[in-house]
This record gives sequence, C-alpha cells and structure tokens, in this order.
Amino acid sequence: MVGARGRAREALLMEQPRATRVMCVDDHGFLIEGLRARIALEPTMEFVGSLGTLEGLHAEIGRLEPDILLVDVEIPGPDVFLVISDLRRSRPGLRVVVLSAHVRDRYIDSAISSGARGYLAKTEDPTAIIDGLRRVMRGEFAFSPDVISRVNHHRSASTVEEMPKPSSRLGTLTPREHQILRMIGQGQSRTEIARMIHRSPKTVDAHRAAIMEKLGIHDRVELARYAIREGLVEI
Repeated sequence: MVGARGRAREALLMEQPRATRVMCVDDHGFLIEGLRARIALEPTMEFVGSLGTLEGLHAEIGRLEPDILLVDVEIPGPDVFLVISDLRRSRPGLRVVVLSAHVRDRYIDSAISSGARGYLAKTEDPTAIIDGLRRVMRGEFAFSPDVISRVNHHRSASTVEEMPKPSSRLGTLTPREHQILRMIGQGQSRTEIARMIHRSPKTVDAHRAAIMEKLGIHDRVELARYAIREGLVEI
C-alpha cells in the first residue's frame, strides 16, 4: 500500500507542469548538439529530437509530440514557409520558431505571415535563444534584436492576440514600389524604369524617394544592393 507520504509525493508530481518539449529541424549537427546540451540544463525544457531535412517531418512530430519546433529557413526540401503554414492548420497547438543565420526582411515577412511565433538569429547567445523559447511558451512572439530593428509594427504588441498584421520594412512597400525596387536592383536607369512602367522619370524619382524613406536607405547603390540581398533580383 502507498502511504500518506507516497500519496503526497504523487500528488505533487501530478501538479508539476510538463516540461516544454523542443524539436529542431536543422542540418548543422554542431548547432543541434549545442542546443541539446543547453536545453538539458533547463529543468522546464526537454530536447526531444531533431531532423536534418523536412522529409518525414509530420510523422516525427506525431511521434515526438513537441511543443516547440525550431526550424531553419534554408533546410533542404520543400518551401519551409509553406510547411509552417501547413503545420499551423494541421497542428494549431504547435509553436514554430524560425532559427536562421540570415536575418532578411523577406524572410521575416514570410515567416510571420506563415504562422511562425518567432524569428531568432543563430548568432544569438544560447541563453537568449532559450529566453525566446520561454516567451513563445508564454504566448508571446520572440524576435532577436536584429529582427526587431527591421520590423515596423511589432514593438507595441507582445502577444499573438495583440499582434497587428506583421510587416517588415520591405512589407511596407506598395506593389509598384516593389516593382521599381526590383528594377533598380537589376541596374535599370530611371529613364528605363519610366519607359517600362509607362510613367515619367519624375514619377520614378518620387517612388524611389518613398522607397528610400521606408527602407531607411539614402543611396541608390545601397538600394540596389538591398534588392539583391533580399533576393528580389536573380544574380
């Protein structure tokens, strides 16, 4: 028979919350092992497994039942943002967090629009990444400082419910401004752009000024570099 002390211990164990189960999808073994070792130090977290590709992801999630899925944006396989969108629909309780070496406006917009709860840079200290996971489990969004500096509409809202439609600097551009930015990245002159969009060069100048203002860029060469860096131009 279980004595009073044993029953009290069992009741206490039942009251303790389950550790947050973390799974990682990344093809960098060193990173995965580092996260595994760091999470092992957290009494309220458990590293339950990892994958090097997106192949078999749904089956592995079903087997491991993670609470948080850390995923690299450049993992081999299908488009990771489509995968995140699919997970948001099929597993609404799963919180997906992007962990990437690349902090780009285009990636930030795509990640949050697809349903990711955070975007953390791989350059972050492991302790900062753990803190981000804690915020996500509290129902908040988690962004690295480099990501926050690129986002225009997230600073006053911390929870999912309070969050307005996400938008990075790139996301504030109109479709016409996107078009002109791509052309600038392709090296086209204001006259060539004006001819292509059937507008005057002065109109192109006005659009370019608006683009620079929104992006915080004040040099045409840097504007072209930005378009290339964000993947708006094929090189």
